[in-house]
Amino acid sequence: MEALSFSRNDIEELAVHFEAISEKVPLHPIHSDVEYDFAVRALNALLDAGAADEGHRLASLVDTLGDFISEYDDVHYRLPDASPAVVLKELMLANDVKQSDLPEIGSQGVVSEILSGKRELNARQIGELSRRFHVSPAAFFPAY
Repeated sequence: MEALSFSRNDIEELAVHFEAISEKVPLHPIHSDVEYDFAVRALNALLDAGAADEGHRLASLVDTLGDFISEYDDVHYRLPDASPAVVLKELMLANDVKQSDLPEIGSQGVVSEILSGKRELNARQIGELSRRFHVSPAAFFPAY
């Protein structure tokens, strides 16, 4: 791979764009709960905008931000290894929520299929659940 070289103008332009993007999306490792909350809100906004789709122009940004959130989660909010269905079941139990109380996820049949492991959660559903239960979307991604 050929090495890149940047002029002073290139560096200044990159710095300006990086600062503008960083005001909306943290592009660095997360060091505090305040930064974590900001990152999760930014990730939720990107997911709401459709950036979870691999073809979306901001899909790489979602991946990068998700990595930073995941790294912080691993250190500060370590959850036991659990499938998304188990996480959802526990959240429903803790919040006294029934399958019929989750119309934003789909019909009661869809919720039942998710809870039984016959169907996986999609990005929209994960976004809805993370907002409803006030948890990071990362809670619905099994550890590998």
